[in-house]
Amino acid sequence: MPNVSGNAYALNILSPIRNGLVPGQQISHADAIRDQLQGWNTEFNSPMALVPQTYLCRFYILDDVVIQSLPGGSAPDTLADWSLLESDKARRGAMPAQDHLQSAYLVFTSNFYCGQSGSPEPYLKGMWESISGRIRHLWQHCYGFEEVHDARSFIAYMRRCQLETSLFFVGSNDKPLEEQLKALYLKQEFSRFALEHQGLAPAALRQAYLAFMQRVQAENLHHPSWHPGQYRL
Repeated sequence: MPNVSGNAYALNILSPIRNGLVPGQQISHADAIRDQLQGWNTEFNSPMALVPQTYLCRFYILDDVVIQSLPGGSAPDTLADWSLLESDKARRGAMPAQDHLQSAYLVFTSNFYCGQSGSPEPYLKGMWESISGRIRHLWQHCYGFEEVHDARSFIAYMRRCQLETSLFFVGSNDKPLEEQLKALYLKQEFSRFALEHQGLAPAALRQAYLAFMQRVQAENLHHPSWHPGQYRL
């Protein structure tokens, strides 16, 4: 099934950015988005940490398609590369035309837990409900976003901008985010416990372990645990 692997969903969004300058400002719409995204790096955590079930995500600006070299040609074109019988200008003129984007694009990719539904809509609804202010501030520079006023219209807009994912790497264990965060917390705390209780007598170690299990509450997924977006101990 496209976009889905197990309980994970790969969402790829390409939203066309308005050409020209922001009204009343000497900055392009693409650069305005770029400045906002750079500003997120100065915050303690990304706003996306507030969006439920986000495994990982990325934003970037696609200014244009990148041509690594001249487009491939026929056998005579290749032979011309090795001869001086044809000028470089003539050779380039015989090459196929290069395609370019009509505008820059805001690219948003997210890998998240979708469960058995296999649908991105609950995730997008949660994204709107969690950070709608940030969404408006960012996507206001994109064509078509003026039609977005609520969660439903936001979902419809994102679906129109979605690019199908046929193959992707799932960097998670296919479990809900809460379970993964709890597992990371338990791994961290158990490693600390092992280091701090070296050499204890069996009876003392048993008592310390019982206290440890009571403190970490292994069955409680919400507390204590790592926080979404946490990347340091």
